[in-house]
Amino acid sequence: MVMLIEVRAKNCYAFNEEIQFSMKADMRNKKFGSNVHKENNFNVLKTAGIYGPNNTGKTCLVKCIKAIKNVLLNKNKEIMPNIFTDSTVCELGITFLFLGRKFAYDFKYDIKENAFIYESFLEILKDQYNNEKEICWLKKDTIGEEYECLDESLRDIIPVVSKNNLLYYVMDTDKFEYINKMKEILVGFASKIDVINMNNIPISNTIEVMKNKNQIQEKVVEFIKNSDLYMDNFEYVGMDKIPVELNGSDEKPDEMVLNIPEGFMDQIRLVSTYKGIKVPSMLFDSTGTKKITAIASYVIQALEQGRILVVDELDSSIHFKLTRAIVAMFNNEMNTDAQMIFTVHDINLMDCKRLFRKEQIWFVHKDANGVYVYSLADFTAQQGVRDTTDIMEKYRKGALGALPDPELINSLLSIKGNMNGK
Repeated sequence: MVMLIEVRAKNCYAFNEEIQFSMKADMRNKKFGSNVHKENNFNVLKTAGIYGPNNTGKTCLVKCIKAIKNVLLNKNKEIMPNIFTDSTVCELGITFLFLGRKFAYDFKYDIKENAFIYESFLEILKDQYNNEKEICWLKKDTIGEEYECLDESLRDIIPVVSKNNLLYYVMDTDKFEYINKMKEILVGFASKIDVINMNNIPISNTIEVMKNKNQIQEKVVEFIKNSDLYMDNFEYVGMDKIPVELNGSDEKPDEMVLNIPEGFMDQIRLVSTYKGIKVPSMLFDSTGTKKITAIASYVIQALEQGRILVVDELDSSIHFKLTRAIVAMFNNEMNTDAQMIFTVHDINLMDCKRLFRKEQIWFVHKDANGVYVYSLADFTAQQGVRDTTDIMEKYRKGALGALPDPELINSLLSIKGNMNGK
């Protein structure tokens, strides 16, 4: 079982000062116990929704998670420092559960020098009194010249190894017990993360699932069928079995309009059936159905395989009842080891009476001083936020922040007025 607990970022993308996004459950809150995964006295939320206006930093938070994943897997370092600072050093960190144990990993990457100038890997234990204790497995601080490692024979080697990659990618880890185990944990954690954007979600994952008849494939089909009231069936078939009515024209459907690269006929082999008529899904289904088709495999795999699904713009072209149903699947007590973190605009999901605990709703707010990331749980009863509060109405009125600038709204209204005046 793998679960994300906290993400930290400083001088990275939209974030200048350090931000912390947490999936830690507040156990003083007794509502919706099924929304919390409990293991070894660690209590972790199964879902979290992130709200905020356009261009404030929601997507940047998703990018931070993706950057951490890529770095841990030794893939492309898609990291960019905040453009409003002079520093070229990006700081990222993650806290997570791995097989019932809690770990934290932080690193600093200097993009100018192409060097990891800092690494820290900790295990966090709880004693009988529920107090946390940290055990340092590794610390590499090239600026402060501080080096620690549970593999004592490695301490003198750390300062001279390559700075361009993480330590466990430049060492022969088989020779060092703790570094080898550290690599297994970090790679194992990162391999469980899927990051997708609903405005550019690949269909390839669903195609691969549909090619193999198994339990996951069957559940993906049911998911897609249940999302469309009029769909009888969904399958992957050969082109010879797909009757396409061209109304006497020899001209085939324009695949380029749908951004389908030539040779990607796998996409055409995804077939929807309506009243007994089979049609290529990618050619004839609505944008919303296509997106449901694409995300279906990620959702089912996350729930069946205990994965962490991070979705940017979850509500893009999808009916609010479907997004609500997807969230409910992750919050369900039957889900024991999967997580979903998503950005969203749809306030229909901002429901603390039927769907969410307060600490599951997050906001990204931007003003002249910077970008702020905070939770609904940060608001107190004295500030007018209680379990019985209509959170949607609070948000609409601007009491929770993370709304478009009123000046922007007034500007848009004035544009409309000027157009009407013409």
